[in-house]
Amino acid sequence: MGRRQCNFLHWNSALFLFCAVVGCFSFLQVDAALKQYQFDIQVKNVSRLCHAKPIVTVNGMFPGPTIYAREGDRVQINVTNHAQYNMSIHWHGLKQFRNGWADGPAYVTQCPIQTGQSYTYDFNVTGQRGTLWWHAHILWLRATVYGAIVIMPKPGVPYPFPQPAFEYNLVLGEWWNDDVEEVVKQGNQLGLPPKMSDAHTINGKPGPLFPCSEKYTYAIEVEQGKTYLLRIVNAALNDELFFAIAGHKLTVVEIDAVYTKPFTTDAILIAPGQTTNVLVTANQASSRYFMAARPFMDAPVTVDNKTATAILQYKGVPNTILPSLPNLPAPNDTAYALSYNAKLRSLNSPNFPANVPLNVDRHLFYTIGLGVNPCPTCQNGTKLTASLNNITFVMPQTALLQAHYFDQKGVFTTDFPDRPPTPFNYTGAPLTANLRTVQSSVPRLSKIKYNSTVELVLQDTNLLTVESHPFHLHGYNFFVVGTGIGNFDPKKDPANYNLVDPPERNTVGVPTGGWTAIRFRADNPGVWFMHCHLELHTGWGLKVAFVVEDGPGEDQTILPPPKDLPSC
Repeated sequence: MGRRQCNFLHWNSALFLFCAVVGCFSFLQVDAALKQYQFDIQVKNVSRLCHAKPIVTVNGMFPGPTIYAREGDRVQINVTNHAQYNMSIHWHGLKQFRNGWADGPAYVTQCPIQTGQSYTYDFNVTGQRGTLWWHAHILWLRATVYGAIVIMPKPGVPYPFPQPAFEYNLVLGEWWNDDVEEVVKQGNQLGLPPKMSDAHTINGKPGPLFPCSEKYTYAIEVEQGKTYLLRIVNAALNDELFFAIAGHKLTVVEIDAVYTKPFTTDAILIAPGQTTNVLVTANQASSRYFMAARPFMDAPVTVDNKTATAILQYKGVPNTILPSLPNLPAPNDTAYALSYNAKLRSLNSPNFPANVPLNVDRHLFYTIGLGVNPCPTCQNGTKLTASLNNITFVMPQTALLQAHYFDQKGVFTTDFPDRPPTPFNYTGAPLTANLRTVQSSVPRLSKIKYNSTVELVLQDTNLLTVESHPFHLHGYNFFVVGTGIGNFDPKKDPANYNLVDPPERNTVGVPTGGWTAIRFRADNPGVWFMHCHLELHTGWGLKVAFVVEDGPGEDQTILPPPKDLPSC
């Protein structure tokens, strides 16, 4: 078909030559510009760690299918829910310009898809390329409902790094032997954290260090001397993870679908919600090597500390050779974590500039806290909770974006405070008094003017305990202009900001007992969720939403809702 079309299109020799070289692939790109997927939410029996149980899947797959698209494509994904749970799916990191209807967090931008119902997520991939991911955004269903999104550059546009021989997706996750929703329900009834996962996984497989897992081991094959691109996603619910490959260096070239200045490292740190692309060259002795992932936790909090493994195998090496394990950083290696994150820099090239807002219209300061609220039915008469600026977010019964678009009264207020009610020594000695948080009858949101520039400082606190928190902002990327340990000092710390090539992300880790400053331009109208990507803390209320107002222009307002938008 491509050749015949070329013969037909012989307007001039240059065009003909171009056709002969690429087989008219670029012209046929018009046909490829719409990518359509069918996602059937199904319950399927799956076995891991000597336990078989029913899990919620997409198309019977665990992890679910990879979405492939090019920058500039339109994507339509029809989701049909055959499971007993309500469902919604978030396309994590896609900006959904003016189109919050396709963003996916339940009760924020849409009501969930009920059993037996369908909804088509319809969105354009504009100005983004790289690795993102998708996951369920309701209850804890993303324990098993997740997959990678691979956005290729436009045709003819190369990567800003050496072209790899091949690419592999590595999606890191967690596995519970018990029904995850039951585990969470039990924890909530007790007012305590639910029990932690039984294993970590790489592409749904824990690897041979776990029982009954010989056949549940993911492996990739490499050829001597060739370089490979690994697209790594942390889909775990509650754990930041170190990842390394025995004997091999990793060159980081992208984070959260934004190219970075390349640097080489022994191990990467990746928080839940984040993605990292690395190049690895098969330049070691032909053998078999473990790729391994294990949690990073530098606070007194219990985590599933077991190591998930997959295998990097050189071509022609027999399976009888035992792989070697990498030297991962210690689980509490704060210094490694901080030094790794400090190396992340935007590429900031002419083709991929870092447009950091230099002037700030709105300064926000949010404290991150754990708390304890009364709960007469709970084990200790109290339940653990979480808050921003001492406000525990209350989920609404109807979608916030719908309420905003249709101007429904009484669904939410826009009086979320720009700073905490009472300043204190946030990261000093542990605070165990006055741990109650404020819970309003309706959610309190923060309203932001269209196209204004925002600086948000996220400050960890020692309420109960300090802890690292990965924060994800829907609808936007942001620049991580500063970070530090201890209390943020508004007089001194901004002088040390990186306003030239800071990392650009959609999910950032706030360090344990420290702070992170981010900046973004509010040029995407709608209601956009911001929350800790530790599912435990999100469930406890560590979240808020921004109402970004419409701009004056026609292309600066929220698009009308689709006809098949689910109702509550």
